Amino acid sequence: MSLRINDTVPDFTAQTSQGEINFHDWIGDSWAILFSHPKDFTPVCTTEFGAVAQLGDEWAKRGTKVIGVSVDGVEDHKKWIGDIASYAGTDVGFPIIADEGLAVSKAFDMLPADAYLPDGRTPADSQTVRSVFIIGPDKQLKLSMTYPMTVGRNFAEVLRALDALQASAGLGVATPANWELGQDVIVPTSVTTEDAKAKYGDVEEIFPYLRRIKFPG
Repeated sequence: MSLRINDTVPDFTAQTSQGEINFHDWIGDSWAILFSHPKDFTPVCTTEFGAVAQLGDEWAKRGTKVIGVSVDGVEDHKKWIGDIASYAGTDVGFPIIADEGLAVSKAFDMLPADAYLPDGRTPADSQTVRSVFIIGPDKQLKLSMTYPMTVGRNFAEVLRALDALQASAGLGVATPANWELGQDVIVPTSVTTEDAKAKYGDVEEIFPYLRRIKFPG
């Protein structure tokens, strides 16, 4: 059964480039982003890890921990981190999980249960391991995205989605298409216009079901 929104994400213990972690303990009271990769020393993934490293201050502002997953070992991860840091021009401050046995990839339904890594494998053997999972402090899945091998992930969009999730969770609002932090937000359909006015002030009613307010954050 695949992970669905609001499911509690799997807990696991694993070795990483920064030592052993227990996943739920590592998340603690933070938001978390787990982003996964099919192999170390691959071109698209190197650019993606670099992008995540460059956004270190932005993740911290949002109380969010990031962690990578790649189906190679710790020593390969540590060597690859040197390339990533050189490419990105910044330190790689987050851990990378060593998922050689595919336990994490299978637990998060990125690979079928009977998947294995053949000798001399290529990234194609684990190509579905290219996903992003945004997880709340309650350890529940809030959003997931999966990409093909050839398309680099847009981490500005991951950051935007994180902002929207945090606004929704913290302020009880919804966000429209292409929303960015600070822009007008939407009153959820579960809230009456009268209650919205009492809580937020002015409400712009475009349709009875589409009502907009100034960002209350």
